Amino acid sequence: MGTASSLVSPGEVIEDGYGGEGGEACEIPVEVKPKARLLLRSSFRRGPRGIGASFKSTGSVDLEYAAEYERLRKEYEIFRVSKNNEITSMQKKEAKLDEENKRLRAELQALQKTYQKILREKEGALEAKYQAMERAATFEHDRDKVKRQFKIFRETKEKEIQDLLRAKRDLEAKLQHLQTQGIHVYDPNDSDSDDNQTTVTVAGTQCEYWTGGVLGSEPSMGSMMQLQQTFRGPELAHSLMDVEGPFANVSRDDWDAAVASLLQVSPHVPQALWSNTVRCYIISTQETKAELDTFLKKHSSVLRGMCEDLGHFYLNVCFQEELAASYSVERKREIERSSLCVLLLKSTGTSSVVEDCEEVFVKNADGHPLVLYLKKEKDQNLTETCRQLLEKINTADKTAKIKVVDHSGSAEEGAYLIYSQLEKVIKQELLGLEGTDVDSKDSGFDEGREEDSGDVLWDLHDEQEQIESYQQACSFSTSHLGFQKYIHRLNDMIAAPPPTPPLLVSGGPGSGKSLLLSKWIELQQKQSPNTLVLYHFVGSPVSTSSEPVLIIKRLTVKLLQHFWSISGLSMEPSKILEEFPRWLERLSARHQGNIIIIIDSIDQIQQAERHMKWLIDPLPANVRVVVSVNVETCPQAWRLWPTLHLDPLSPAEVKNLVSAECQGVDVKLTKDQEKKLERHSRSASTCNALYVTLLARIITRFLPSDGSCLFLEKSLDQCLQCQDTISLYRLALRMMMSSLSSDKEQHILKEILCLVLASHNGVSESELLDLFPELGFPLLSSLLHHLNQLCILTIRCGLLGFQHRQACEAVRMEFLDAGRSSASYREKLIRYFNQQLSQDRVTWRVADELPWLLQQQDNKNKLQLSLLNLFVSQNLYKRGHFSELLAYWQYVGKDKSSMAAEYFDSLKRYEKSCENEDSMTKLANLYETLGRFLKDLGLTGQAVAPLQRSLEIRETALDPDHPSVARSLHQLAGVYIQWKKYGNAEQLYRQALEISENAYGAEHASVARELESLAMLYQKQNKYEQAEKLRKRSVKIRQKTARQKGHMYGFSLLRRRALQLEELTLGKDSADCAKTLNELGVLYYLQNNLDAAKVFLTRSLEMRQRVLGPDHPDCAQSLNNLAALHTERRDYDLAENMYERALEIRKKALSPDHPSLAYTLKHLAMLYKRRGKLAKAAPLYELSLEIREKSFGPKHPSVATALVNLAVIYCQLKKHGEALPLYERALKVYEDSLGRSHPRVGETLKNLAVLSYEKGDFERAAELYKRAMEIKEAEPSLVCGNAPSHHSSSGDASSVRAPAQIPQVQR
Repeated sequence: MGTASSLVSPGEVIEDGYGGEGGEACEIPVEVKPKARLLLRSSFRRGPRGIGASFKSTGSVDLEYAAEYERLRKEYEIFRVSKNNEITSMQKKEAKLDEENKRLRAELQALQKTYQKILREKEGALEAKYQAMERAATFEHDRDKVKRQFKIFRETKEKEIQDLLRAKRDLEAKLQHLQTQGIHVYDPNDSDSDDNQTTVTVAGTQCEYWTGGVLGSEPSMGSMMQLQQTFRGPELAHSLMDVEGPFANVSRDDWDAAVASLLQVSPHVPQALWSNTVRCYIISTQETKAELDTFLKKHSSVLRGMCEDLGHFYLNVCFQEELAASYSVERKREIERSSLCVLLLKSTGTSSVVEDCEEVFVKNADGHPLVLYLKKEKDQNLTETCRQLLEKINTADKTAKIKVVDHSGSAEEGAYLIYSQLEKVIKQELLGLEGTDVDSKDSGFDEGREEDSGDVLWDLHDEQEQIESYQQACSFSTSHLGFQKYIHRLNDMIAAPPPTPPLLVSGGPGSGKSLLLSKWIELQQKQSPNTLVLYHFVGSPVSTSSEPVLIIKRLTVKLLQHFWSISGLSMEPSKILEEFPRWLERLSARHQGNIIIIIDSIDQIQQAERHMKWLIDPLPANVRVVVSVNVETCPQAWRLWPTLHLDPLSPAEVKNLVSAECQGVDVKLTKDQEKKLERHSRSASTCNALYVTLLARIITRFLPSDGSCLFLEKSLDQCLQCQDTISLYRLALRMMMSSLSSDKEQHILKEILCLVLASHNGVSESELLDLFPELGFPLLSSLLHHLNQLCILTIRCGLLGFQHRQACEAVRMEFLDAGRSSASYREKLIRYFNQQLSQDRVTWRVADELPWLLQQQDNKNKLQLSLLNLFVSQNLYKRGHFSELLAYWQYVGKDKSSMAAEYFDSLKRYEKSCENEDSMTKLANLYETLGRFLKDLGLTGQAVAPLQRSLEIRETALDPDHPSVARSLHQLAGVYIQWKKYGNAEQLYRQALEISENAYGAEHASVARELESLAMLYQKQNKYEQAEKLRKRSVKIRQKTARQKGHMYGFSLLRRRALQLEELTLGKDSADCAKTLNELGVLYYLQNNLDAAKVFLTRSLEMRQRVLGPDHPDCAQSLNNLAALHTERRDYDLAENMYERALEIRKKALSPDHPSLAYTLKHLAMLYKRRGKLAKAAPLYELSLEIREKSFGPKHPSVATALVNLAVIYCQLKKHGEALPLYERALKVYEDSLGRSHPRVGETLKNLAVLSYEKGDFERAAELYKRAMEIKEAEPSLVCGNAPSHHSSSGDASSVRAPAQIPQVQR
């Protein structure tokens, strides 16, 4: 003790002397007195204590140190105990906190579970809320529907009770009178068909209480067409004409069907027939250069303006004499595409002129309208070549159809004569505008179109584009693509029992979906004439063909046109989309055949899923929808539909397709090249139809003239390096650029492609010639031909556009990826169309392109200025682009009211500048357009002012009885209808009707429009009987108008086909030539040219008698057709004689149950009945019944119709006992085959009611009549009324209305 060794260092273990556990030594801050420290320090320093030292001093130090040590130990012990206590306390607190933490964690977990539960309950509550709201909305809709149905049911039953009570009173009042006299059947107005009315009469007088054909056997027009569509025997035809071939089921009332039939058998119809461009091919010499230059400078622009005002393009095709020899291929191709040809000749001509003249005027003299301008001078001597050429032309012109212009005056006068002749040819022969004033701004194209479409405005260019898209697709051969298996599967899917969802045709880009659908449409139209096929081909995503509102409106209009009227269709975009399913359901209920709707590339439609929601709703039972999509862009919801996927081409199909392309240019691949191609075409991107076709075109179109094999090998190797269609297109573009001879041509090619890319719907050839003055037509023709051959560009509706979207993308990547955007090209187009706008030339092209281009450039100020050009907005609105016009205003940021205010201000400013009559007429048209636009927007209050102003201007500037005044009255009446002021509306409609009848006559399309509007007004007032009468009259007028005028496109097409056939009849006598003459006569009959029809049908009969003999069945056909023509001309004696001769021939040559025999029997019986020769007609009807029973079986509806016809004859012969079982048997057949609620059942019930009444069984008569009325009232009713179907096949009732009833011959 007392030594330094007793101290411990920090960290050493100290053993507790009291049995405590060892602890860790710590530095304890102990305060040591200085003295003790000193003593301690001194004790350490000393050495060994010396002997004799003081014991006291040493002991005291040790004692003092021991006390100090003891004190320190006690203090340490106390400190240690206190710290242990603190540690224990802290451990307890830690344990307590751990427990608290665990408790809080448990509570947190419980709260989280509660939160999740509450969240799920909330979501469930929201879902339940939405479902409840949907059920409530459905319940309200069903409730409203039930209310409407109950209201209709109640009104119907009340009317039925009133009719029955009235009939009962009439029956009781006349019962005694009838019982005292004989009762027999009287035929007041014999029908044109062999279905006739039967009416009870008293002693030859018509019975007043059954007037109006109430108990007649003739069904309504709509129900008759329905029956004929569903059950169509081989002997049935639309008209009285008997022709084998494309016109066997074509009516003069249905031009669309006539054109479709012609295209089905004539797929080679030249493009000039259905092109939207009037192409004038001009052949001139150096001697007539002055006339040509004057015509091009002064008069060509006038013809172009006339055509553009009518919605067409005009293009002069002229190869200069010095350049013509180097463009021989292009000249021949342009001759084939041209609409008309002009030859300017004096005394000499080069070899190229002679070649063109022989191609146009000699080899194909009837292929085009031709004009020959001969410049004569004194002492003029023709060269031998020119003289021989004129002799050939004169010899070829057998029918004297070439328009010859002889002139000996100045070049200016000659140019004017050429212009006058061309204007006449274009109007009359190309556009079918004979007798119309195309210069009038108040008539012409827009008004004619408005008359045809009633109050619904739509764009004929859209329809033309669809026709051309379909025709171009049909022109491609698909024999090497293996489409037959897909066509069979399409037929199977369409034939599946309803309900069926839409059918999805999917495939990669370029797999041939459009080609497949086009070929299938063509087959459907041939094989199923009762099927109504509606199609739409969607083009570029930025074009109008992809606008959903325009697509749905077009399909709706085509559906409604099927029933001869399109009144009642809304113009508001949202309502068009909403109402289409309802129109589809209502119209499909009236159509007994199938309706197929085909939309190609539906995934390219803007917001397809949102705007095509009707596709996911259940479709009507007889409606099928087929849509095609790219497999990559197909919406997910549509992938659940039945799908037909186009597989990649097999190696054999690839080889066949390439071989076919190579054979066309006399090129053959080696075995090694074929193996290379086969190895390459194994992926999905390199074995689709477009890729393979393009590859074959590239390796065959760029071959040098010597056909070098090395070049072919090099081209093939370059193509095989491209792994997709876009890269292959880019290769084609580079190869074409390198093939051009100069930088100028390369620049022009690039500019053309980029302008097409930057445009809205494309660019026309005439616009390109305006944009590039240095570009001559020969070079343009060559460039466009090569681009077309490489599947890059095509022409639709007169506009150049890309054939495929991959070509568009390739042009973008090849020419615009280097930093230059399409904005500069859009600016170039904007400047061009602004220039036209500044010249007061607002064509449909300006209205289509300029606003869209400004919108793409995000130039809102200029866009608003273009829209405030009243003629631009008028053009857009009158062509039905209502939704597009609204979208532009919404983009500018204007609502409906501010937009209306802007238009009013613009009109006021324009009105201040109007001085003459022409400008006031334009102003009235603008006011009318604005009023209609505001009415369609729902701003009826603001629409009245411009419509009234339009009426005031027309009454003041023109005449109170001018036809345009009727248009203003018609539009004002529409506003009053929306206000439910029916009395005012009726007054205005009647005034408009009176003006139209006085101006145009009682059978004009304008009169039909007013009648339809009045019928719709009466229907709103529940005046159903008056409405039905007006509708029937309107339908008859529209049918007659269509027969006389025809569709512009169909009229031109049928006329051209007639000319082609006429050329074929100029050879030697033969059976084929006689058949062509017969078909030509039918064509002229369809065009209502009865004199020409008689000439060709007579020639056909005479030739057949010479070649085949007088007893050949073909002679019977000619006799039958001539008899029908004489019936049309009311020459009944000749008609009867020819029918009898035809019947005699067919009885000898044909079997007793042959359909052609039944055909002649039917029409001869109809003629006998017309002439009152009932005794002769009866056995023919009996024989016709026997033939039908053998042909169709005893339970076919056609047999029932024959039974009714025979029963009518028996009633007319007063053989009521024999007629009754025939009616009962016919009723049984109709009920079993068509259903108990079919209109034909109702018509037969009415006839049975007549006979039951005649027998005195009044209770049964009333019961039968009641049931007949129930069936009639249950028929679906449309705004357009009971109208015949456009594509129905006539049965026993001919759709070509025959002459009126002939008075019965007095005996």
